[in-house]
Formats: sequence, structure tokens, C-alpha cells
Amino acid sequence: MSHAPLRFGLIGTGRIGQVHAASIAADPDAQLSWVADPFVDGARRVAATFGGTATDTPDEVFASGEVDAILIASPTPTHVDLIAQAVDAGIPVLCEKPIDLDIARVEALRPRIASAGVPVALGFNRRFDPAFASARARVAAGEIGALEQLTIISRDPSAPPADYVAVSGGIFRDMTIHDFDMARFFLPEIVEVSASGSTTFDAGAAQHGDFDTAITTLRAASGALVTIVNSRHSAVGYDQRIEAFGGTGMLQVANAPTSLVSLSNASAVEAKPPYELFFLERYAAAYAAELHEFIRLARGEESTSPTFEDGRAALILADAAQRSATERVVVPVDLA
Repeated sequence: MSHAPLRFGLIGTGRIGQVHAASIAADPDAQLSWVADPFVDGARRVAATFGGTATDTPDEVFASGEVDAILIASPTPTHVDLIAQAVDAGIPVLCEKPIDLDIARVEALRPRIASAGVPVALGFNRRFDPAFASARARVAAGEIGALEQLTIISRDPSAPPADYVAVSGGIFRDMTIHDFDMARFFLPEIVEVSASGSTTFDAGAAQHGDFDTAITTLRAASGALVTIVNSRHSAVGYDQRIEAFGGTGMLQVANAPTSLVSLSNASAVEAKPPYELFFLERYAAAYAAELHEFIRLARGEESTSPTFEDGRAALILADAAQRSATERVVVPVDLA
């Protein structure tokens, strides 16, 4: 069955908004219809490049009658109100993570989402990375037996600006939240969180009471353990690896190199190029797949898009990790 392209209203035209605009423009089942940003020049530039009508207010997008789906890429404090506005209008919505930095606001929105019946998806794009998705599917198929240990390594190339750290919600809510969702992608029923953080190199993190280095251990209901290793810098490039260990084998996902060409000579053997520089390059395919899966969800088709509940669960784990690292305690969690 053929469908007309889904008309998108994009809210937010910063770096991640531009990534989504490009994905919409590249997908034959999508069309950029409206672009909103209070910095209207940014909206105009995105509309000129990828299509659509620019505005400085989301209200005009919702009132237009010309959108079939909303994609929220605006700052985190706007997410709850925009999700609610989309749900009240009966428009499916894909929202960047996190839903909010305050779990109370998320819990307040939860019954509204549940009763509305309007599709709401969260932007945990790493689930759609081909290598990570393959590893998870092979674990689920029993290829390595029961999963006993999961190791997730996630290190950024460099620390963010201090003014970003100030409003980010901290490393666990801003950075590790992707890894919490990835942990739940493999092991949904997490029951306990233990985290340790330190500030060893980043002046911005020190200034705002954040960590630049963290290790988190999660315990699943099955008894399986997850170790998440984070750092805000990495001299070798964007470090994104996973190891799944089971009773009959192990699956490993390595870093993505910038080239498959290596050099051997008198001073080096198999000298390889650096890893991908940052998330835009490393997860380009994942962003495209994430969008296409959301289109299926918005059309009422079977979909594996992460849900509002997944976003809520990741924030609960982030809050637990923050408490654990700050108070140096093990924190039980209930994600139901």
C-alpha cells in the first residue's frame, strides 16, 4: 500500500534539529511542512534548505492543519509542554531525550499520555544503530546463552562548554541517559543502580558540581549485571563500544573507524585511522532509521520506536545514578 509522505512539523533548529531536518528531507515517506524556532532566522535557514514554512512559534505549527507529525528538537525545558500540546491535538510526536530533567513533571504527564492513545516516541536513536541492533537481536535469539554481563563504553571526544553543563542536568541525565536506555534495550527489568563519579579534568563540570568521569553498575531482575563506563573526553575519538557476555559466548561491537585502510611500515604495524569524531557521524544511519520507524508508528503500523515509558524509565535510572554517586549508596529502583 502506498502512502502520501507524512508532513512533519519540526520544533527546534539547533544542531540536532538540523540532523532531523536532513533525515526528513532524505526519507521518501516524509516531508518537512513547518519549521519553528524562536530564533526565526534559524528556522528560515532550515526551511530554505530542507523545505517547509518557517515560524517563530510552535502554536502556528499546531494551528496550521498542515502537519501529520511533530518532531521536538527544542531545549529540554520545552519538551513536556510541547508533547502535551501534540497529544491534545491528536498529532503523533517524536521527542528528543530527555522528556524533562524533573521526574515529577514526567509523572504528571504520564496519565495524559496513557489515556490519549496518541503515539509518543522518544529519541533514543542508538537502538537503531545497525551494529547495536544486530547484537541485541542475536542476544535475544539465544546465540550466547543467557545474558550475564553487559558492558557499555561511551566516551565523548571532548567536554561540552561550561554554560551547557550548567543546564544539562548533569552527566547522568544528559549523557548516560542514552546508555541507560541501551541497557534496557538488552535487559528491560533493571532493579538496582550503583554509580560512582569524579571530576578529574573538566573545569566546567567542577564549576557546576558535575562529574566528568563516571562508572555505573545496574542489576537486572535476572541477576545479570550491566557496567556503563563514561567520560567527557577521549583522545582517541568518539568511543562507543558494547560487549554482551553469556554462558555460551560473547558478542562485541567495536568502534566505527573513519576508514578501513591501515598502514604498516618500519615504525608501525597496521596503523589505523581514528574513530568517528562525534555522534553526528557515528550515528547517521541510526537517526535515519529512527525517523523511518517513527513514521511507521505514526501510521499505526507495527513499530519498535522507544516509547514515553522508555523515556521515563531512563530518567528514573539517571536520577538513581545521580543519588548513588552523590550519596555513595546503592539505590533500588521500580520502573513499573
